[in-house]
Amino acid sequence: MNIRKTVGISLLAALVGFAAWVGVSAGRVHAASQGEELDRTMRSVAAVFALVEKNYADPVSSEKAFYQGAIPGMLHTLDPHSVFVDPAEYREMQRRQRAQYFGVGMEISMDQAHVVVIRPFPGSPASRADLRRGDVIVAVDDKDTSALESPAVADLLRGPRGTQVRISVRREGVPDPVTVDVTRGAIETSVVDAFWWKPGIIYLNINSFEAQNVAKDVEDDLAKLGEQNAAGLVLDLRDNRGGLVNEAVAVAGRFLRDGQMVVSHHGRAEAEQPFRARAVAAAQHYPMVVLVNGDSASASEIVAGALQDHDRAWVLGDTTFGKGLVQQQFPLNEGAALLLTIAHYFTPSGRLIQRDYTHQSFFDYYYAHHSDTQNQDDLKTTDSGRKVYGGGGITPDEKYPNPHYTLLQRRLGLAWTQGVSVYYRFGNTFFNGAKPTLPTGWKVDDDTLSRFKAFLKAQQVVFTDADFEACKDWLKEQIRWELYFRAFDKDTADRARWQEDPEIKKATESMPRAQSLMQQVERVLAQRGARG
Repeated sequence: MNIRKTVGISLLAALVGFAAWVGVSAGRVHAASQGEELDRTMRSVAAVFALVEKNYADPVSSEKAFYQGAIPGMLHTLDPHSVFVDPAEYREMQRRQRAQYFGVGMEISMDQAHVVVIRPFPGSPASRADLRRGDVIVAVDDKDTSALESPAVADLLRGPRGTQVRISVRREGVPDPVTVDVTRGAIETSVVDAFWWKPGIIYLNINSFEAQNVAKDVEDDLAKLGEQNAAGLVLDLRDNRGGLVNEAVAVAGRFLRDGQMVVSHHGRAEAEQPFRARAVAAAQHYPMVVLVNGDSASASEIVAGALQDHDRAWVLGDTTFGKGLVQQQFPLNEGAALLLTIAHYFTPSGRLIQRDYTHQSFFDYYYAHHSDTQNQDDLKTTDSGRKVYGGGGITPDEKYPNPHYTLLQRRLGLAWTQGVSVYYRFGNTFFNGAKPTLPTGWKVDDDTLSRFKAFLKAQQVVFTDADFEACKDWLKEQIRWELYFRAFDKDTADRARWQEDPEIKKATESMPRAQSLMQQVERVLAQRGARG
């Protein structure tokens, strides 16, 4: 029996044993009978695999049978978020959580069959070596990468600090490959950006809670801005799909009163665990508006729910995803891991965040548009007495209508190939090998728009002149973001887009409502204190 098969069977045995430990068979009265049932199940699975391996028409991969079949299949019967993570995925997940590694400092992805540079991080070795967004990586240390996918190329680029790696890229408009020697360094990444959106109003964007440095980066960025001078703050959690609960608790808690509940979780095998706020003095005096949408999930829902329940912020946007299941990591054999749901998250008022997933396929749960599914029986109140409901994500205090896209806008939104967009490809042709430069404040002019229109036709995107004219201003925004990304950096491109975002403008106009909430809850808490 080969090592993969041994690992697969031992892994399955470990999982079945683990299932007994957490009490999958809790309905049975005697522990002995539970163990006997599980032993029979394990023997049956091993017997089926032995028959398949011996008699199946083609050679059988034990790794595929167990890692892609039996184990995920077992977890699939539980819920949408309990998953098996293979060793490569688990290493990458841990790296993202640490937010630090040794390498050249750039994000890569796939464009059709090619590994391409998405962005060199500002100040990184890759950036100093003039590697650019749009470069196609053709070799690493003279190893041809044409048959490799991006995770394998990323492994080649990483290595001990101070070591050199030779990178060869193909660049649009340059006839021969460009080869550079890059010295690896310590790479730190951040998913936080904060700046003065207008005088007195701070805009804070948190893209994810995956990394262990999110709360620290929030503190650092707000301290640099001079948070004590803020008259209001917009916290943007749109498209933030969650991450580490401790980071979410730290971020939400800094805006709350010391000791207030941020979130709690309850599970069958887990005692109730509350998470409480550690207040930051500079974050107590100004009103807040939180932006959310249907892709705000998990940790971002914890933050929005806590700030809403304590009337600390006005929540604006669309109902959040509704992911309130707690996953714990259980390391397994050969570097793999199990992310198993062990509990449910509840907001401070006691609302269940998780929406129902039992009456639809997992595909529909993840990808179909979901309407408000709040449970009318899960009625709670905020600190000031406002009604809020659970069982369907976080419903905003004020709905912001989703934009209605034209056919061409939807078509371009779908014009992605393995991670890159039509605008990305246009950016390659726009600069055509020259060092990307634009003057500060540059806007998309008619000539650039005409070039983009011709590019779309060359890419065989179907549209009419009327289609193009109807969304001309929107197209200018998308093109400017792409070209700013290349000429400056992603943060500059994002900030230019956010400065003209109508939803952020609406958030700043909603600050008086947030201020009113703060005053209202202060009066209520003062009255409760007076009554003893």
